[in-house]
Amino acid sequence: MSNKTTKNQHTRISFHVSGMHCASCAANIQRSLRKQPGVSEATVNYANEQALVTYDEQQVKTDQIAKAVADTGYTAHIQQAGHGHGHDLADEERAAELKNLKQKLTLSTLLVIPLFLSMLAVVPSWLHNPWLLWLLATPIQFWAGWRFYKSAWSALKNKTANMDTLVVLGTSAAYFFSVFVLFFEETLMEAGIPAHVYFEASSAIIVFILLGKFLEIRAKGQTSAAIKKLLGLQAKTAHLKKGDSFVDVPVEEVQPGDIVLIKSGEKVPVDGVVVAGASAVDESMVTGESVPVAKEVGDTVIGATINSSGTLEVTATKVGSESMLAQIVDLVKAAQGSRPPIQQLVDVISAYFVPVVLVLAAITFGVWFVFGPEPQFLNALVSMIAVLIIACPCALGLATPTSLMVGIGRGAELGILIKDASVLEIAGKVKAIVFDKTGTLTEGKPVVQNWQFFADAAKVSEDTVLASLAAVESQSHHPLATAIVSYATEQLKTDKLPAVTKFKDMSGKGISAEVKQKQVLVGTAALMKEKKIAVPEAALKTMGEWQSQAQSIALLSIDGALVGMVGIADSLKKSAQQTIEQLKSEGIVSILVTGDNQKTAEVIAKQVGIAAVKAEVLPADKEHTIRALREEYGVVSMVGDGINDAPALAAADVSIAMGEGTDVAIESAGVTLLRSDISLVPKALHLSKATMTNIRQNLVWAFGYNVVLIPVAMGVLYPFFGIQLSPILAGAAMAFSSVSVVANALRLKRTKI
Repeated sequence: MSNKTTKNQHTRISFHVSGMHCASCAANIQRSLRKQPGVSEATVNYANEQALVTYDEQQVKTDQIAKAVADTGYTAHIQQAGHGHGHDLADEERAAELKNLKQKLTLSTLLVIPLFLSMLAVVPSWLHNPWLLWLLATPIQFWAGWRFYKSAWSALKNKTANMDTLVVLGTSAAYFFSVFVLFFEETLMEAGIPAHVYFEASSAIIVFILLGKFLEIRAKGQTSAAIKKLLGLQAKTAHLKKGDSFVDVPVEEVQPGDIVLIKSGEKVPVDGVVVAGASAVDESMVTGESVPVAKEVGDTVIGATINSSGTLEVTATKVGSESMLAQIVDLVKAAQGSRPPIQQLVDVISAYFVPVVLVLAAITFGVWFVFGPEPQFLNALVSMIAVLIIACPCALGLATPTSLMVGIGRGAELGILIKDASVLEIAGKVKAIVFDKTGTLTEGKPVVQNWQFFADAAKVSEDTVLASLAAVESQSHHPLATAIVSYATEQLKTDKLPAVTKFKDMSGKGISAEVKQKQVLVGTAALMKEKKIAVPEAALKTMGEWQSQAQSIALLSIDGALVGMVGIADSLKKSAQQTIEQLKSEGIVSILVTGDNQKTAEVIAKQVGIAAVKAEVLPADKEHTIRALREEYGVVSMVGDGINDAPALAAADVSIAMGEGTDVAIESAGVTLLRSDISLVPKALHLSKATMTNIRQNLVWAFGYNVVLIPVAMGVLYPFFGIQLSPILAGAAMAFSSVSVVANALRLKRTKI
């Protein structure tokens, strides 16, 4: 896929790049693209496999851009295609690669088992046969491990090195030395050099690293899924006005100025202005407003929102790429693409480590060959191989992924789903957390908070009043109606309600009906005033108190007399206040950002102990707010659950979605709380700190092991103690290093979070 935009003399194009295996691959492609004449800017994102290039069409063509990518060993898919094609292509490639990796992992695991068993003395003698071991190791080395050779060759052509270079170097050293032993065992024995093969070491490294690649690629699939879910929100068809009738057409055919009909329960197909009708529209997926918003002539509506009740005729103002939904998609894409890639310490050091090891191995061979004892050549060869084996990146390669795998598994046990391993690298550094309101700090489900029965005005019992209220509200489609019916039936301890006749929905005001030949009216204070129903001063005072607590008020009259009043609000999550206090004690600033009105937002913030509030914030503003807070605080996290939170979640350094939130919010976030329990937020941050501490310990051990033992392998002890490290001991040290790293990573399972 390619998306083109033109600004002044420069064109910006985004396209999918296939074949990348690590962050170094993206860096190599980016370097190659920036060297092209006419290219003013180029960024390559390894996470979503997309390249974004700004260039002058007069100086460089797209086929030259594609060639620059191809020259680095990768494929650029630059073509004009239907919307979403690039994501389909990436998904297809990812699925094919996962299938291929799964096959290689399965067969390689079956082959590596007897290799491990050969290390035991109790197994049958035929399992110790080195020729059999060679036969088992060869397909793992060159079939399963071919991707590493290919990547290492690509890096070499670009005069750099990556983790795959280390994998190839280490496993090849172990494998080819073993083959050498296999063919020249007698020569080594005659020279007094113990002969040993290392096929199990080279094979195990490849299998472990393939497993890491498999898990990494599978996790990366979540990135494009968020975009696909957003695109899926759009209505597929629209009722377009043609003459005096409406005709169903694909939404792509609607043009600005066209009039469309939107029936009750349907999605709004385009952004527009109401020209006829009245209704309530659920805009929670865009604005975060938990209560449907009343719409009448002159009001604007947003595409992909849901018409809850009534019928609307709307003049289209923005369609296609200009709609708010399309802008949200673009914001998510831009936020994902602009997120700075996290520097991988191992990759950086590897760029210097590999050539240093090669130089040291060459020096070792030369010194032993010139100054060493007889047989000089074999001693030089053995010492050089010992250096390469002991410098094998097994521990180095396992240091980070094992800790991440255990840390992610530990998170899953706690109900914290880590979908992007890089999140663990920065979550512990969070200085400020932005919370959405609805569904995050609150339950996201309106419930009755207060009920008042005016016994003096009522000529019937309270139960009769509640039954009438529930009966009438059961006919309504308004979201608050469900809360009222649930409360009333619970108080009555029955769901058998009286019959309702002459039901009428007065959109934005309330409802009226007859119950047992009595006129029942439920609605706002404005409706009561319109119907000339008196509201006592005491009731008005109570209404004010309830509204100050962010409650929506519904008044109930029977036969012209006010008999009851209901206060409805979204309740706070039980652990919200405690969580905010805990974060505050740890020096983390909490900020409430919501699409709800200012008054409601301030009430909720006060209840949970949040000082900073930003209300009535639209999706684009949420994303800008996150960016501004990053400038102020540094590392910022966002916790949300709605579609409206997707751009902000993508822009945040650490994005956390509530498990009961929308699919798009969950897919956009790097962390999902499997239980909608806000107390898991600080636990996720603590898990990050524990995992990163563990990774640092592993890296210190892995590099320290090399720093100490490479000189020993070179022979630094030989002049003083006559000690020459044999490849057998080098292999044992390498294995011990790997076991130590894995054992340390496993400690995370017992760490208290």
